[in-house]
Amino acid sequence: MMAVAAVGAAGLTGSAGAAVAGATRSYLVQAQSGHLNALTQHLSGQGIAVRGQLRIIDSAVVQLSSAQAAALRGDPLVTSVTPNASVSLASSSSSAYDPATDANSAYNAAELLGAHTAWDNGVTGQGVGVALIDSGVSPVSGLAESGQVVYGPDLSFEAGYANTRDLDTYGHGTAMAGLIAAHDPSTAGDSTDPTNYQGVAPGAHIVSIKVADALGRADVSQIIAGIDWAVQHAHDPGMNIRVLNLSFGTDSTQSYTLDPLAFAAEVAWRKGIVVVASSGNGGNNAMAMPAADPFLIAAGALDTNETVDPTDDTVASFTSRGTYARGLDLLAPGVKLQSLRVVGSYLDTMVKAKGSKGIDARFFRGNGTSQSAALTSGVVALLLEARPQLSPDQVKSLLRSSGSTVVTNGRTSTGRVPDVSLALTRSTPRARHRASTSTGRGTIAASRGSMRLLKDNAQLTGEVDVFGNPLDTADLAAQEAGAGAWTGDFWNGASWAGASWAGASWASDNWTGASWTGEGWAGAGWAGAGWAGAGWAGAGWAGAGWAGAGWAGAGWAGEDYS
Repeated sequence: MMAVAAVGAAGLTGSAGAAVAGATRSYLVQAQSGHLNALTQHLSGQGIAVRGQLRIIDSAVVQLSSAQAAALRGDPLVTSVTPNASVSLASSSSSAYDPATDANSAYNAAELLGAHTAWDNGVTGQGVGVALIDSGVSPVSGLAESGQVVYGPDLSFEAGYANTRDLDTYGHGTAMAGLIAAHDPSTAGDSTDPTNYQGVAPGAHIVSIKVADALGRADVSQIIAGIDWAVQHAHDPGMNIRVLNLSFGTDSTQSYTLDPLAFAAEVAWRKGIVVVASSGNGGNNAMAMPAADPFLIAAGALDTNETVDPTDDTVASFTSRGTYARGLDLLAPGVKLQSLRVVGSYLDTMVKAKGSKGIDARFFRGNGTSQSAALTSGVVALLLEARPQLSPDQVKSLLRSSGSTVVTNGRTSTGRVPDVSLALTRSTPRARHRASTSTGRGTIAASRGSMRLLKDNAQLTGEVDVFGNPLDTADLAAQEAGAGAWTGDFWNGASWAGASWAGASWASDNWTGASWTGEGWAGAGWAGAGWAGAGWAGAGWAGAGWAGAGWAGAGWAGEDYS
C-alpha cells in the first residue's frame, strides 16, 4: 500500500515515535549547518512528512503539533523550530481588495451557487472527500491549518525528490483545492464575513493525487493511474472519496466509448464517485476528454461580466460547449476568479513575468473551465454531505433540474447554473443514464491526442505507459472494472513508488535514453532560493524540450492567470 499522510490531522508520529493528537501548523525546522539532508531523513524516519526545503537557511518545512515542535527543539540535529510565517499569508492580504464587492471573488461565487444558504443550514461538505487529480497541493494558508488536505500518491515526475513530493510546483492544484474546500483558520461555513477566504465546501477534505510537474506536464497513463487509485482507496479510513475533480482535458482522437481515460472515469462513476470534468478552453464544440463522456458532469465556465447581478451572466467565450448530442451539464464562474496562489510556483512566476502582481501576495486571478469544475465539485460535496445516499446519476439530475438557464447571444446553453440550496429541497429523482458505456479498449496513443511527452528528442508514443512499459488497454479495463488495477505500489506491472521515479530510465524503443534523473530534475532549481524565486521561468525549465505548452489542446494550455 502507498503511504497516505494527513496534513494537519491527528496521528502524525512525533520524534519520540508516538502518535500525537491535536491541531498542527507549519513550522521551519532549521538543521545544524550542512546537515539538512540528514535532518530530512531523520524527520521522515519519525513519520513527519517534509513539505518543502529552504536550503539557503538549512531549513525543512513541516507540519507539527505544539508537542512535536517542543520535542524537536531538543534534537541534536536541530538548531531552531519556529512557526513558518512565510507559509501563512492570511495577514498579507491587501486592505485595498474587497471580496464583497469583487463579483469574481470566491465569496461571491459561493453565493451565486447557493452555498451560503447551505452553510447557514449547517451544510459545509463535512466528511466528504474530494479527490483532486492535479499538480499537487501546497500548504498555503486556508489549506494548511485544519487538516483539509490528505495526501495520496505522488505520481508525477517530481515524486522521487523530498523537496517537491506532493507540493504544487505548478500552482494549479492549490488554486483548485482552495476553490473547493479552503477555509481560513477562524471560520468554516461563515457566510457573514467575506474577508475569510472559503471554498464552496469548506467542511470537505481534499485527497490530493499529484500527477503533473512544475510546467503542468503529465502523461495520460499517470492520470488514469490516479483515477484508479482513487477508486480503490475511496473507502479507506479518513478518505470517503465521493467526488473526483478533473480540472483538465485531452484532445483525444477517439470516441469516449473507446477511450481508456473516459473508461477509468466511468468506473469511478459506477462505483459511486461523482466525477466532475472541465469541458475545455478551446472556445468551440470540441469538448475535452473525459468531459465528452455523457455519464460525467461536464463543467463549463460562466462569465459574470464583473457584476453580482446574475441576469447579465453569459457562457464564457473560451468554454468548449460540446455538441447537440453531448452538451454542457453545469456552468460555474470561471472568469477572473479569485484563487489561492503558491508563491514561487510556475504560474506565480508567469503572472509576475506579465507585469501583474495578482490581487495581492495571497491571491491571483484565473480564467478557465478548471475553476468552474472545482467550484462544481464543491457544490457536489455540499449535496452529498446532506444526502449521502444519492447516486452520481441522481446528483447530476438534481443539480441540473434545479439550476438556472443562461442565454448567450440569443442561444440558451445546455449547461445549468446550479443552486445547491434549491437542490437540497428537491425530492430524489429516479435518474439513470442510458447512454452507451465505454469499453476502454481504444488506444492510449489516441487518448493522448496531441499531448506528447518529449525529452532529449525521445517522444513517448505508442501503447506504453509513462515508464515505457507496454500497456494493454483491454487488460487494464478488466482490472479497473473489478477495482483491482493497483496492487500495492504496482500499476501496469511496475512499481510507481517515489524511488521508482528517481531511477527511471524509460528504456523502450520509443523512449530510449530519456533519463529523468540528475540535474534536470533534482538540481538546484528545485531547492533553496529556486523555490521562492524565479527559478521556474529560467531556461532550465521553460525550455525543457516538451511538445506544446503544458497539457496541450483542451487542457491547461488554454488557461490564463493574472
